[in-house]
Amino acid sequence: MRNVSLNKERCEKTQPKFAEGTSHPTRFNNMIKAMYISKSQIADEISKRG
Repeated sequence: MRNVSLNKERCEKTQPKFAEGTSHPTRFNNMIKAMYISKSQIADEISKRG
């Protein structure tokens, strides 16, 4: 779960460096959304097992 959080933070920090209208911000938005979903699913699975 820590890796997902770190990757999400890196994407959020890097995203503003790219100009709007290019594919990079969209790609980072999609990755950030995927990281939130992954983190939520991992947390749910851990709580089921715990």
